[in-house]
Amino acid sequence: MMLKPRPSPFALGATLYMPATHISILDIVRGQKHPGLKSVVLCLEDSLLSSHVEVGLANLRQITLALKVDPDRDGHPLIFVRPRSIDMARKIAQWNDSVVFDGFVAPKACPGGMTSWYDAVAGTDLLLMPTLETKEFFDPFGIRDFRDEVIGLGRDRVLAMRIGGNDLLASLGLRRIAGMTLYDGPLASVVGNLTAQLGSAGFSLTAPVFEILDDAHTLSAELARDVAHGLVGKTAIHPCQLRPINAAFQVSAADFEAALRILEPVAAAVFKLNGAMCEPTTHRAWAEKIVARAEVQGIANSRQSYLESEISVMPEPVIYGGQLAIAR
Repeated sequence: MMLKPRPSPFALGATLYMPATHISILDIVRGQKHPGLKSVVLCLEDSLLSSHVEVGLANLRQITLALKVDPDRDGHPLIFVRPRSIDMARKIAQWNDSVVFDGFVAPKACPGGMTSWYDAVAGTDLLLMPTLETKEFFDPFGIRDFRDEVIGLGRDRVLAMRIGGNDLLASLGLRRIAGMTLYDGPLASVVGNLTAQLGSAGFSLTAPVFEILDDAHTLSAELARDVAHGLVGKTAIHPCQLRPINAAFQVSAADFEAALRILEPVAAAVFKLNGAMCEPTTHRAWAEKIVARAEVQGIANSRQSYLESEISVMPEPVIYGGQLAIAR
């Protein structure tokens, strides 16, 4: 039975992805290092060498002890752990202090593989966010099978499903190209299928990371498409991406006004507002999502796009020992 209040999927916003060995991990999960950070994933999988996993687990242990006695948790972002295996997830879930985490990201989730994840968190309040990043999700029937499996196990355990763009591209022998959004390449149809089959079944989805750190213009274009597809958040691999991502998921004043008008009990069957037709019968679900998004992401101060009014040039990535230092 779930005891903790279930967060809104829209509360994910920009989800900062970081290795569990990060030097500033405690300040970050407390919300002190990056004000406005809404959610974070502490990774024990792809971002760590196998020789560093024990250090990562020790860090998680220290976090549970520190946060358990933290007097003010309201300013904390949502905290998810990406374990290396289901067995590791099961062990973490059994920690007495695992309540400080909001749930697990289930890497490489696939049809036929979710029962073990549900078993791992049974008897806890921990939520799941499966990452859809394997070749099965190129197949519409694979998506259908996964959807039906999760519905059968219980949809309330899943806060959102994460689209793993980099791994999907890797299965094609491809990677990101500067100047091109996710929707300009072979994953456009995949995102469309995921949105159609999973979104229509009531599941929320989050957008893949944009890994080109010095291409703010393309990030802006991709975010607009993410929002248009109904995605509820986006993975960030560097703090410089937090502000533009969160700004993109704010609701425009015009959309908020339209949503409220559509939801009015005495709304006309069809009316014109801000140059567009509004039809409550068909637009009610959209309006409800707009209001829910505005409640946690807020309303934009201007009808300008965030690229015109908010975004600054991305800083150069910092290289340490030949590896990109993310989330510093």
